[in-house]
Amino acid sequence: MYKSMMQAVCSETDVSDIDLSMFVGAEEPLHGVNELAAASVRAAVSSTQMFIQEYFGTRPSARIDRTLVDRWCVSSVMPTGWRLPSEWDEFAKDYQARDGWIRLHTNASHHRDCALSVLGDVSTPEEAAEVIANWNSAELESAIVNAGGCAAVLRNRQEWQSHPQGIAVAQEPIVHWDITQSSSHHWKLHSSERPLSGLRVLDLTRVIAGPVATRFLANLGADVLRIDPPHWDEGGNTIDMAVGKTCAGLNLREAEDLSTLIELIKSAHVLVHGYRKDALSRLGLTKSRLSELNPALISVGVNAYGATEPWQNRRGFDSLVQRSSGVAMEKSGIVTALPYQALDHSTGYLTAATVMQALRLQHAGGGAASAIYRWRDRLRFYWMLTLTTPPCLKGSLIKMALVFMRIIVTMNKPIGGQYLGCLCLMKLKA
Repeated sequence: MYKSMMQAVCSETDVSDIDLSMFVGAEEPLHGVNELAAASVRAAVSSTQMFIQEYFGTRPSARIDRTLVDRWCVSSVMPTGWRLPSEWDEFAKDYQARDGWIRLHTNASHHRDCALSVLGDVSTPEEAAEVIANWNSAELESAIVNAGGCAAVLRNRQEWQSHPQGIAVAQEPIVHWDITQSSSHHWKLHSSERPLSGLRVLDLTRVIAGPVATRFLANLGADVLRIDPPHWDEGGNTIDMAVGKTCAGLNLREAEDLSTLIELIKSAHVLVHGYRKDALSRLGLTKSRLSELNPALISVGVNAYGATEPWQNRRGFDSLVQRSSGVAMEKSGIVTALPYQALDHSTGYLTAATVMQALRLQHAGGGAASAIYRWRDRLRFYWMLTLTTPPCLKGSLIKMALVFMRIIVTMNKPIGGQYLGCLCLMKLKA
């Protein structure tokens, strides 16, 4: 699994040895999801090692602690004497429809409003369940999505493989690179102990997957500026995902704030965003426009259901994708999912790995690249472990829903001691 990931993120860079890091620790790793998450972390760490070696001339050693990977993916915050705010809206749950199950994602207030506008006069999840019981699940999914909300029918793996979106993304590579020529990059780094110190990262991501990537970059020393809409609130998730970042708010529907974002894009070295495929274009920030604003910009985009129709512009979260694609399953009237947001976390670390490979490519004069990491390939990696064994769902199940992404990296091609990072998941020694 790790080698498949590295072959994808290194497809445009020269690498003769991808076995730079090693796994340690396995007190009680969670079967299947640990393999996926740990391999993704290792891909990010190995890509960092490659970059350090080529930029600074030293190769640090690294160990990936499997046990810590599980612990950090469950939660990196352990309150003492207080509780984290809930990540979940009361309506965000699985409901039994007339012909099956459907999951609503209502954590964002506007998504909740859209779902409730379809359900009608309901004020509690119990009332919602009574209404949903009379709906056909696919019809309700379409109605909520068309209203601007987020929902997913529970499908099995075979149903997903025959679904138009499942068929479409199965034809896509794990990472697709699109390389263009441009002027030389304008970043300069200073220390192998903080290898990304001096790199400016503009973070336009939400919830888990994108923020995991930018958190990784921040822990390597990057100056990460996260921009959210005004009054955006992710509850307890903010404490976990804002570590090491500067945070600010902009309303991109306002001309003045959009102009501010454009100025930030001009001065950034890396842009990481979590918008749907058409969102930046609707703001006038097309691929060509971004290149015009900043010819040396590395742009990494994360999107839920990939770049292929019919669902390329659909809103999506980890919990929804699990249900769409057959990862989650129902047994004895209970829908069970993965024990933590493995799809999100894996995508986050693979996004970070792709950024590191893009930096290697740019430093070596290899190109301005657009690289796409397809969300369905996380499922492919996961199912490699579960073709005959269902997901390990023993013990207390942590409910999941948060962003499940593909990765697009756009980067311009130039013409002319000890470090502890990744939130204690890795240790690099020179």
